[in-house]
Amino acid sequence: MNPLAVELNELLAQHNPHVLEMLSDLGKNLFFPKGILTQSAEAKEKAHKFNATIGIATENGGPMYLQCIQDKLSAFDPKDIYPYAPPAGKPELRSLWREKMLRENPSQQGKHFSNPIVTNALTHGLSIVADMFVDKGDHLILPDMLWGNYNLTFGTCAGAVVRKYHTFTAKGGFDVDAFKAELKNSAEEKGKAVVLLNFPNNPSGYTPTVAEGDALVAAIKEVAEEGCNVVAITDDAYFGLFYEDSMKESLFGKLANIHPRILAIKLDGATKEEFVWGFRTGFVTFADGNSYENTPVITALEKKAMGIIRARISNCPHPSQTFAIEALRSPNFLQQKEEKFQVLKGRALKTKEVLNSGKYEKAWDYYPFNSGYFMCLKLKTVDAEKLRVHMLDKYGVGAISIGKTDLRIAFSCIDEKDIPELFDTIHQAVQDLA
Repeated sequence: MNPLAVELNELLAQHNPHVLEMLSDLGKNLFFPKGILTQSAEAKEKAHKFNATIGIATENGGPMYLQCIQDKLSAFDPKDIYPYAPPAGKPELRSLWREKMLRENPSQQGKHFSNPIVTNALTHGLSIVADMFVDKGDHLILPDMLWGNYNLTFGTCAGAVVRKYHTFTAKGGFDVDAFKAELKNSAEEKGKAVVLLNFPNNPSGYTPTVAEGDALVAAIKEVAEEGCNVVAITDDAYFGLFYEDSMKESLFGKLANIHPRILAIKLDGATKEEFVWGFRTGFVTFADGNSYENTPVITALEKKAMGIIRARISNCPHPSQTFAIEALRSPNFLQQKEEKFQVLKGRALKTKEVLNSGKYEKAWDYYPFNSGYFMCLKLKTVDAEKLRVHMLDKYGVGAISIGKTDLRIAFSCIDEKDIPELFDTIHQAVQDLA
């Protein structure tokens, strides 16, 4: 094992040994090298005459570039576009995102957590967490309504065993008891559990109520008190898109610093929050389980995360980080976000109004939804995949089939005025097959 990895592990062993136990074999071996990047950073600070360290080309005191590209990006200084960004992301972006998290999540106020580390969007953050904390055979606890990419990232790539629980009760609330039962089973079987909480949920579009959210946190704390190490991940991809009665913040703040055996990890991104999906800019943030500021643990985790970023992709794109900074600084940012929020809320509420019309009761029920981009129909009479193909072939309408009964509808990309026609068309397609 590299001496730098040993040094980081010793920090964890001294300041929170439970976090060291949570790490995968790869996670234990990770470190951030004192190589080219460290030497280049020192040179950037002190090499006032010549700096011959970093692998970029320079010209006229700045980065070399092609004018045909700069002509399209002329609003930005070349130094904020062309060079490599720091391995953990641009410091200004990290600070701005931290301020944003605190502003939007009251439960994070007064809590101790790391500076967000920039990732190549949220999926990359999931991959970092899988690399750092999941060994083959570890349990990943997820609802049965889940984003399929979790299976690929954690199951196929990391070897996790996905343990599912029912998402909803018969009455239509979040099934906290089912979650708790699956968590307890994993605690007894493995002594370690990786819990992934994705709200607003993809594909259901549901965010728990405040009481349901508090019950989830209480269940995690209970198994920690009984001796189970819990890696508690919040996938906050659709954060902020809360349209009705639900939690209005991430569970990360309530999970942070509540028990030494709970490591809280927040994954989020500018991608959906700023409507810049193709920019691929996300964040990973760590919170130790102790109630005091445990800087050595955070430092060790940050360096291990930077190590896996360096190993896998070197660093994250610079231009999109600059664009995100510009958005967060803009005096029009909050107003423009609110305008888009209201558009999406209008689509969600229109979807619910149309579904509640009584026209479709023989064809389907729908799962609870109150947030995000999606909702799911539960078909009563036809197979979801057969319906999906028929809708495409005959009506030119696309949706996502999940299993035999569930059809995911992204109301986020349907104009409010077209929503009645969309569901009438789906209904006609069901009648065709039935």
